[in-house]
Order: sequence, then structure tokens, then C-alpha cells
Amino acid sequence: MKKRISDKIINRLTLYHCILNDYIDKGEEHISSGQIAQLLKVDDSQVRKDLNLLNNSGKSRVGYIVKELKKSIESTLGFAKTKKAYIVGAGNLGLALAKYRDFSNYGLNIVALFDVDESKIGKEVNNKKIYDIKELPAYVWKEFVDIAILTVPAQYAQSCAEFLTKAGTKYIWNFTPKVLKVPDGVQVWNENIMGNFLQFTYDLN
Repeated sequence: MKKRISDKIINRLTLYHCILNDYIDKGEEHISSGQIAQLLKVDDSQVRKDLNLLNNSGKSRVGYIVKELKKSIESTLGFAKTKKAYIVGAGNLGLALAKYRDFSNYGLNIVALFDVDESKIGKEVNNKKIYDIKELPAYVWKEFVDIAILTVPAQYAQSCAEFLTKAGTKYIWNFTPKVLKVPDGVQVWNENIMGNFLQFTYDLN
């Protein structure tokens, strides 16, 4: 049985992965937990505790082999298995997410966008077509897409979520400022942009 890793640890591991990518670009072969801790301004013991969850061990005075540690994180977090997703709402945020090329590095393949605006339907962004929202149920069934990225205006969020779940969507990455009501068996991840901003700026008050 796969061991459940907490959301906080997953978040830290993705940050470690970003650092490892930078080290690879610089041609660095080894990295220590202390170097990672210093860059993220966290405790060294926390980094070591996180890395102990991986099937990878560092060597005294040498540290971790960068490429091997990167692969361990990718294996643990499932980067190697590609997941299909579609975006609902081809506004500024939806288009920006569709253009973000690094998603593929983390196993996320955005395959299409959906909208109600006739002036957008049929166009492409980053080789991804924008479809009429009415075509979504048939598309999801045909392409076996489980993940929806919701970027519609707040007032349409709940009705869209109901539409998506009826179409068979099991996972919703919610970028709207609404708490969604969904059936049992459907998972929602709320991307709390303003909450993250307020945490970041709290000390400025």
C-alpha cells in the first residue's frame, strides 16, 4: 500500500526538485541537505527528515547525487506517470496556465480548454484547442480525462463544478475564490491565491 505523504511535505519536495533542476543546469553533481535548507531558509533537520522518506541516501561529507535525488522525488510524487487535464474558462488565468510549459515536467498534460465565448471557441493556445463547453462531456469520455482546472468567474464556479462532476470528472483543481460543493468521491484542491498572498504579507501589517 502506498504511504500517504502530507501536503506540506509534497510542497517542500517540489521546491527541492526546483533546486535540483537548477543544480543540474549549473553542472553540479552533489548537494547537501544544508545547502537546500539554506536556500529555502528552513531547518536542516527538516530537509533531512523529508529526504529520508525517499529511496535515496546521501553520503557523509559528500551529500546527495543531484540526478539520483531528483529521480527519487519524481518517483515518489508520481511525475513519471502523465495525468491528463483540461481547463474550464479560457480567460486570462486559464490562458496563462495553458501557456505554462513546465507542467509537463511534473507529469501534467493539459490537453484542451473549454469556454462559452463563441469568439474564443475553435482557437488554439500553445497547441491546445478551445472547445465549446457543450462538447465537454463527450470529450472527457472519449479522451479519459479525470482532472479539471477551474478558472471561471466566481459566480459560475458552483454550476460549473456540478456540470463537470456530472460529466464524470473526479478531480477539480479550483482556482476560483469559491468553496465548491461536490458529490462524495470527487476531490477538490483549492488554489487559495489570496490566502497565500495574505500569509506572505502578514508581517507587513
